[in-house]
Amino acid sequence: MKGILFLCVANSARSQMAEGIAHALVPPGVRVWSAGSSPTRVRSEAIAVLREIGIDISGYRSKAVTEVPAAEIDTVITLCAEEVCPLFFGSAERLHWPLPDPGAAKGTEDERLAAFRETRDELHRRIEALLAGKGTGV
Repeated sequence: MKGILFLCVANSARSQMAEGIAHALVPPGVRVWSAGSSPTRVRSEAIAVLREIGIDISGYRSKAVTEVPAAEIDTVITLCAEEVCPLFFGSAERLHWPLPDPGAAKGTEDERLAAFRETRDELHRRIEALLAGKGTGV
């Protein structure tokens, strides 16, 4: 792997968390990006739950898929579950990890943060498995 792109619609939660986790786990020389088809803003809950595990994404921003260098990407991972995933037209291996959007979670602040933690932990598990060569990380 030389470059990994995580894609979802808003580039606000799942893909941002995946980018932060991957940055912490990938070997030197592997580049990581996240992007969306309709970028908005990085969710404060995503920043908070990654901070809990020592990863700082407070300086991240939501990006459009057109902002990433397609020629440097050899693996694209889409994270959409209930929405239509963005398209990536570059030449790359494509994986699909359909994870529910934690930003859609309802309830108290604690309940919403629990949804973000669940997504964070699942992304961490899948990224570790992918980097360890255990298939697609699923």
